[in-house]
Amino acid sequence: MTDPPATPALVLPTTGPDPMPVDTAVAAVLGYARGRRPLWFRSFDKPQGHWVQLPAFGWTRFDTLPTDPDGDDDILLGEGLHGRLDRPGWADVRQSLVAVAPLAAAAEDRADGRPLWELPDDQLSVLGEPGTVGAAFRDIDRTSGTHPGHVRAILHHQRPALVPHLTRSTRRALLPHSHEGDLGVEAVVHRELRANAEAFADLEGRVATLLGDARPTRLRLHDILLWLATTLRLTHAVSLGTATPEWERHLAAVTSR
Repeated sequence: MTDPPATPALVLPTTGPDPMPVDTAVAAVLGYARGRRPLWFRSFDKPQGHWVQLPAFGWTRFDTLPTDPDGDDDILLGEGLHGRLDRPGWADVRQSLVAVAPLAAAAEDRADGRPLWELPDDQLSVLGEPGTVGAAFRDIDRTSGTHPGHVRAILHHQRPALVPHLTRSTRRALLPHSHEGDLGVEAVVHRELRANAEAFADLEGRVATLLGDARPTRLRLHDILLWLATTLRLTHAVSLGTATPEWERHLAAVTSR
């Protein structure tokens, strides 16, 4: 009896020159989801202060939360990843969400039910204009106000298989890998998802089985891995992930195959 073929490593030039084994990606996502950090906290019952453990990353403030039907609470999702907004900032994001809503709907219509990784190349190329998904993304960026990270986070949460979540750091990492004719850095994400379809499908399944409180799409998993790598947090997240009970379950499942 032969062993089942191993899942190929993730080849993500945007995260670095070396392929990333799927086990490393699993550990990183587990660390992102379950990792904790210490905080010295003073309270009324303990004015002298004491240590508390808080989530190290944004999983419980973003990935596990529902999208609000009327959109008002969705701004909290953006804050969960990008920090608190003052009153003018809140108003800016709220107005921007109203302005980009028809653009996001247009992207969804043009995708015709397909996730980002199944779109044809011309949907993210200047050669396919006008009326492409990539053109809608470009218009969203132009209409996202002064807090585009918050807006993108909310739009991704609303359409998790179509709209990439982008930050200043991940945009910078994606930009050098753009090709001539790309409508935006979303085309780079599209290529990496397409090139690693088998590995990301496997990663999606493992993460959903191990965590249970959220089922991030491969688009969000790519975002998490890219952000961890570009902000030099990947090694720390892997360390946190391999210390979780979920990692022990993962190893047991791999061994039993």
